[in-house]
Amino acid sequence: MKQIVILSILILFFVGGVYRVKSEDLLIPKEAIRLRVVANSDKEIDQKTKFKVTDSIQDKIYELLKNTTGIDEARKIINDNIDLLDKDVKRVLTEEKYPLSYELKYGLNYFPEKKYKGVTYEEGYYESILVTLGEGKGKNWWCVLFPPLCVMEADETDTDEKEYKFFIQELIEKYL
Repeated sequence: MKQIVILSILILFFVGGVYRVKSEDLLIPKEAIRLRVVANSDKEIDQKTKFKVTDSIQDKIYELLKNTTGIDEARKIINDNIDLLDKDVKRVLTEEKYPLSYELKYGLNYFPEKKYKGVTYEEGYYESILVTLGEGKGKNWWCVLFPPLCVMEADETDTDEKEYKFFIQELIEKYL
């Protein structure tokens, strides 16, 4: 009987811990650098272009920051390579034959309030790279570049649920 009680408590502890971690995974550190890409509109072509720009700039930034150990180093690398990022956005738009202009800014940029997976992210000005396509009136996509948390895609149309499991949780599920 004692073993059943202990096992039950452990199961509750680990299952409860998994749910807490899922929520905490969505919290953003105070010293973070974000990426936000705003589409011209919600038309399909504008949204597709937004995601092409997003993928490309994320790949570039990942390569630039992959060995970075601190926020100051990340800031310097981004500042030193802002022209490279700008050229990358221009290249993507040229390849896509996208006829509208864009703007790329690094610094404190406005983010509206966002509710994502049960967590509310406050509106405000955050250190970020902001890419605005055309008039910037469409849905936006954002993530945290440093520390790298872009696994957490915060797009209003994102329906891919990311699931994180722990080894202990998998054992419990396997044997119970």
